Amino acid sequence: MSGAGDATVLVVDDLEANRYAMGAVLRRAGHRVVTTACAGDALIELDTRLRSGALPDAALVDIGLPDMNGFELCRRIKAHPEIAAMPVVHFSAAAISPRDRSRGLDAGADAYLTIPVEPEEIEAVIRAALRGARSRHDAEAQADRLTRLAAATTELHGAHGPQELADLAAAATAQLTGGPAAAFVFGAEDTLYAGSPRRYDCPPDAEARAAVAGLLRRCMAGRTGVHPLIAPPPLWPPGFFRPEVPGGAALLLAGDRPDQPPICLAHPAYAPCDPDTASLLGRLAHDTALTAQTLRTAAEERHVALTLQHSFLPQQPPTLPGAELALRYVPASRNAEIGGDFYVALTTAAGLLVGVGDVVGHSLDAATVMVELRHALRAYATDESDPAALLRRLDRMLQRYHPEATATVCLALIDPRTGRTRIANAGHIRPLIVTGDGSAAYARSSGPLLGLGLDRPCPSEVQLAESERLLMVTDGLIETRGTDLTVSLERLCRTAAHAPPGVLALCDTLLDCFGTREDDVALLALQLTSLEPSQR
Repeated sequence: MSGAGDATVLVVDDLEANRYAMGAVLRRAGHRVVTTACAGDALIELDTRLRSGALPDAALVDIGLPDMNGFELCRRIKAHPEIAAMPVVHFSAAAISPRDRSRGLDAGADAYLTIPVEPEEIEAVIRAALRGARSRHDAEAQADRLTRLAAATTELHGAHGPQELADLAAAATAQLTGGPAAAFVFGAEDTLYAGSPRRYDCPPDAEARAAVAGLLRRCMAGRTGVHPLIAPPPLWPPGFFRPEVPGGAALLLAGDRPDQPPICLAHPAYAPCDPDTASLLGRLAHDTALTAQTLRTAAEERHVALTLQHSFLPQQPPTLPGAELALRYVPASRNAEIGGDFYVALTTAAGLLVGVGDVVGHSLDAATVMVELRHALRAYATDESDPAALLRRLDRMLQRYHPEATATVCLALIDPRTGRTRIANAGHIRPLIVTGDGSAAYARSSGPLLGLGLDRPCPSEVQLAESERLLMVTDGLIETRGTDLTVSLERLCRTAAHAPPGVLALCDTLLDCFGTREDDVALLALQLTSLEPSQR
């Protein structure tokens, strides 16, 4: 919008003398003048200038036009969303009563002049109308920037990794500044991720990234908060903005902790920001720094949890006499939180004890409880083989030492000579019996979650044949957002039934079929190999 002394004013009057007089007053005040003789021509002129992006800054409209009175012309202007912000000033030598002035203001006009009028008053009214329009324009622009900042902040908090965060922060910076931008975020591995809002921005090479990483660390060492910085071309390498953008960058560094690397928002130094935009960029930088710290903390916690799980879950299946065993543990995607999935396979005095479980929740705490459950189960199994009794002991252990935790566990005690299998279930997916003739069925077993202190039913029994495979999985394999669990269970049954022979092939088929997962997965597949002749 043009300044108060450098505006384009549309004058609409059917009398040429009036158009000349009004135009002379406005030009003397430093304005550019466009004139039309009727309302229809004025609307055509506005439409033409709208398409070319050169709308007038204000309009002086006579009330007594030949084709449409000034009141109606004003209403039409204010009804057009792309023109409505233009201030309209009515004038008339005939319609000068209070009622006429009221009609003009009610139609949306910003002022009403009665003729004759002094040139100074015309100039003052136009200046006031332009000031009001500029204030409204600035307020709307600020509200729009705040809205975009709020939307960008919401997207930042949903970022799944440092690269996505850097791209989102760069896009938000470009929106606020209206030009090229970049953003930089350090990941948990101290790797610098460079983000850009558009695919055609120049990708920086490794040398440029290293130079920027060193600059950010030196400038922010030991400091917290948000700090602006101008980096001239010798310090700022090319390649982070579009090729035609000259060198040098205006940087905004932000950090939440002095022992952590900063984030950085960057835009070309040749285009300084106004104070309002600079303030919004500061808030964006602060929010980006907080999100980056959260991502680093989550990544570090995930690494600890994964290390903990891998330390206590054997990667090679133990040797179970009379059975072939396959075990799989697959963590969720890198961006997902770690869970408490586990498996167990033991030899007891009464037979082979196998099972899978899942501590409810996704965190380092869940992984820690998982380790305790697995160790407790191994300890209890030294003098107790009954799967239902083992679940009761685990239930009491959770209630005493982790009253806030719950878990699902399914255990099966198998006699490798006879195939007799006793199954106890605590809220887990039921085991699947995969036959050798291309069919599969879930074993009947149910019971409440561990950690609730509820009564547990007696174990159920099945007879496992030598050609059959026992499959136990955690829900991360089949649960998918938006898909009913019953549908997923049916798909698991069909897929397992048509898997190639062998426990290894069964596990591999299921992992390939169900693809990318949002949760950790534990699988256990067992097939007996030394049944007594009478049981085969």
